[in-house]
Amino acid sequence: MEKVIKIEGGHRLAGEVKVSGSKNATVALIPAAVLAGGPVTISGVPDIADVDSLSKILRILNADVREMGDHLIIDPTSMVNTDLDADVVTKLRASYYFMGALLGKYGYVRIRMPGGCYLGPRPITLHIKGFEALGAKVRYDKGCYTIKADKLMGAKIFLDIPSVGATINILMAAVYAEGRTIIENAAKEPEIIDVATLLNKMGANIRGAGTNVITIEGVRELQGCFHEIIPDRIEAGTFVIMAAACADSMKICNVIPKHIEALTSKLQETGANLEIGVDSILVTKSERMHGVNITTKPYPGYATDLQQPMTSYLTQATGISEITDTIYTERFKHCLELQRMGADIEISTGKCYVKGPTMLYGDKVTATDLRCGAALVIAGLLADGVTEIHDVYHIDRGYDNIDGKLKALGGVIWREKVE
Repeated sequence: MEKVIKIEGGHRLAGEVKVSGSKNATVALIPAAVLAGGPVTISGVPDIADVDSLSKILRILNADVREMGDHLIIDPTSMVNTDLDADVVTKLRASYYFMGALLGKYGYVRIRMPGGCYLGPRPITLHIKGFEALGAKVRYDKGCYTIKADKLMGAKIFLDIPSVGATINILMAAVYAEGRTIIENAAKEPEIIDVATLLNKMGANIRGAGTNVITIEGVRELQGCFHEIIPDRIEAGTFVIMAAACADSMKICNVIPKHIEALTSKLQETGANLEIGVDSILVTKSERMHGVNITTKPYPGYATDLQQPMTSYLTQATGISEITDTIYTERFKHCLELQRMGADIEISTGKCYVKGPTMLYGDKVTATDLRCGAALVIAGLLADGVTEIHDVYHIDRGYDNIDGKLKALGGVIWREKVE
């Protein structure tokens, strides 16, 4: 028996929805907390499967982990640097952040190859390059990475591409390194600023987060602290797209509008009605949407994670929209699922063409990855009839209480066990 999400389409949404704490920040903040010498309290933690997986990894390391509402209290005082070869490590991509955290704290880590959504090749070459520049030796055998350093020394590291994961991993490895580390061509995503803010609260000396040059002065110790996570810009963007697609009037709260400017400007280009406030966005029904061209780029460009949800929206826009993904050129499996529902989409190498408007019809579809799942939820809300989404564990990895939030907005959504 498998649990699926079912959505009855055709019901217009209305009301307010509050965005949860950032999933992409949370999955880096939790490993970063092990660098502290005392308890770290993280507030605004989303209720998602990836947090459960990371908590299990912390417990393998003998860290004390407690949940109090949306607060996660991590006490690494009694931690033991155990090899991370358990199956839970392969359940998510972000387990690789324990590489930088444990290397930084202990000078040694052995960990299985991380998992997560398949979006095409996702090598960790840049992470390894950074660790080696700091003085570590890296070996891969029997499905595990062994990373070891007698002493970590500050270094100048140039990233071939501005990788978010590599930037954060090098940050964590470098906080205890002797001397100065400079990361050039660093990624600029808000989640990197959030991780650097946490580390600085703990006593690290990091400057330049959010720019393409980050400087880390090594320190000898870090203490515990309290930290509140930034809002999830991808969840915010997903709900803004959802509102533009099928809401009469919907307010998305707990948003940092600057974080999703690339999305909101594109939606306005299609004819969507957006009223952008200080920390909220009000979306009202538009009578006519027209197609646009989108190219994903590193932040502050259009986010690859919002490419798939936008595809569902563009099936309702007049004309042909061209979507090009320069980050993950194979990230178009959602198009095959949308075609099952009646979407007129042509897939090419690294891009797709969406012709609209087209009527969507409920069908059995599969969430092949997290953001594909979001795209199918939007399509299900738009479709005539009932949509049955399989492999919903992908959705639960990144969206906090999506069922409850949609029900409160007037969506008809439920879960069932099916053969």
